Amino acid sequence: MTPRSFGDTMDINVTGVWNTVTASVPHLIDRGGGSVILISSLAGKKLQPFMVHYTTSKHALVGMSRAFAAELGQHDIRVNTVHPGAVITPMGSGRMVERIQETNKANPRLAGMGMTFLNQFAAEADEVANVVAFLASDESKFITAEEISIDGGAQHF
Repeated sequence: MTPRSFGDTMDINVTGVWNTVTASVPHLIDRGGGSVILISSLAGKKLQPFMVHYTTSKHALVGMSRAFAAELGQHDIRVNTVHPGAVITPMGSGRMVERIQETNKANPRLAGMGMTFLNQFAAEADEVANVVAFLASDESKFITAEEISIDGGAQHF
């Protein structure tokens, strides 16, 4: 990990999200409210070993969402985070699975960290999208400052 790599991750995953929220909020205020959904990660609730930059950035989104929820609630804007664990996508499969296996061999104490309570190891992308759609809908109009996990219980293992 280099300082540049750490900084780039913070710029994209934290500053980029902050920029997006602050650019969007005036429009939500004008329309009388709405929902802001920040996509964090299992790493935003539980560390990801050997990924300090990613873990730090995703934890930052939790604090950001809580602060925005407190500030924007007066405008009927709710703010929540979604925390996917493993997801069957190009990022969440393939080489990443190999890296996890290598890490488990190198440090067996970390081997159980990604385990789920369910027989399903990873979410399908539409399972994450369904939660986001729910949070964007009026069905979730009294949910704010929450962290919703889609990880099969992995954060508790």
